[in-house]
Amino acid sequence: MIIPALHRQAAPVDSQAHRNTAVRLPVPSWAHLATTNALFMTAAECLHAATDYPIVFVKAGDDGKGGTDYAPIAVFGLSPGENLYVQEGRWRSHRLPLLMASYPFAIARGENGQFAVCIDSAYEGLSEGGDGSQGERLFDDQGQPSAFARQVTGDLEQLESQIQSTRAIGRRLAELGLLAEKRFDGTMPDGAKVSVDGFFMVDEEKLKALPDATILELQRTGLLHLIHAHWISLGHMRTLLMWRAERAA
Repeated sequence: MIIPALHRQAAPVDSQAHRNTAVRLPVPSWAHLATTNALFMTAAECLHAATDYPIVFVKAGDDGKGGTDYAPIAVFGLSPGENLYVQEGRWRSHRLPLLMASYPFAIARGENGQFAVCIDSAYEGLSEGGDGSQGERLFDDQGQPSAFARQVTGDLEQLESQIQSTRAIGRRLAELGLLAEKRFDGTMPDGAKVSVDGFFMVDEEKLKALPDATILELQRTGLLHLIHAHWISLGHMRTLLMWRAERAA
């Protein structure tokens, strides 16, 4: 998945163009995400990420059957263009969303349906030293993918599989009629009001109204755990209020 705000100049990894390219990790600065206020998350990572981020659902396009796809996102700010997790280029949480943990790499789907591993050419951690002293090389001297590159490819393929599973989970929640549009209202220390809308949550009353057999299905498939993690994560909206007050001060 290519995210323009994250992968600024995504280009396919190529054995000729990147023969001597080395990649330095970890990423030293996330300053280029300073105006990104949310990011897609896979359903699988939500269970753990709920301890670090508010997680809500947003519309994610047409499902191809006349309905709407929904996707979980991690909320980084309380208004468009605000990212309270970036502080002087550093990320305030130790746990990164998987899309960020995979950076500067990503997978893109071509017109023929084939997947291609891409790299952000704008990433400051790229070098052309060729001897590996400036980071992990993508190709060896014979032009074959390095062990590092093979590991990256495997991780991205697993991430792509999780993205597809997340799409199916969003459709199941919508099919059950569980997603409801909500609004968060908060008050800053100076009395200023803050409202965030345009997102969806799993409605507790609609969940309670489901037949027992459906609740059992959700339990056995792990969806009930995801729903509870989603609810618990919303407490971090208060953390964002506190961080905004700190920034304003």
